[in-house]
Amino acid sequence: MNNSNTMAEFHTSAHLWGRVTLGLGILISYALPLYLSYAMGYHPGFDLILQSFLAYAAVIAFVWVLEPLMYFAILGVSGTYIAFFTGNISNMCLPSAAASQDALKVEPGTEQGEIVGTLGISAASLVNKIILVPIILLGLWLLTVIPPSIQEVFPYVLPAIFGAVLAQFSLKRPVYGLLALIVGALVNISPIPLVFKNLVVILIVVFLGFQLEKRKKSE
Repeated sequence: MNNSNTMAEFHTSAHLWGRVTLGLGILISYALPLYLSYAMGYHPGFDLILQSFLAYAAVIAFVWVLEPLMYFAILGVSGTYIAFFTGNISNMCLPSAAASQDALKVEPGTEQGEIVGTLGISAASLVNKIILVPIILLGLWLLTVIPPSIQEVFPYVLPAIFGAVLAQFSLKRPVYGLLALIVGALVNISPIPLVFKNLVVILIVVFLGFQLEKRKKSE
């Protein structure tokens, strides 16, 4: 059996179990609100639920479509299912996949890259859950123990992760890293609404990247 057939079977299995697990996750997520609404009698009314949903969707709906497209090249089919089931995509799954691929010198978007990225995400998710359970149980107590000087650093963790990922890929293609920084800085100071800035940066960088690649091939 050649590699293409093996990966086709792997993707078929990933789609099957990915849909099953995500479907079960959705059902479990609805279990508590349904219990509170109909068993406990705390249903707020469908008008309020619809208004709240529309208010939230107006701000974040484009991310529901954008994130799977934006991260798919690194996560792959199986990694995408695991990442969206586990959560913490941008600050855990994506860096874990990228770090794993870089450590084994495989390219994102390839069959090897997908397998390595999936293993990296799986390991990170397992470690995350092992650490997360005691933190949830002892969370309030831990917050009282952690010094305020350390808590002030927490807001900078996610930007630091994105910076590390950008640096990692920029070392491979410095031109694209510099291009992303320039476009990001220009869009950030522009009057574009905040909720659309990420989308605009991604679209511009991808478009310019395609143009640069076409120019290289033509030369």
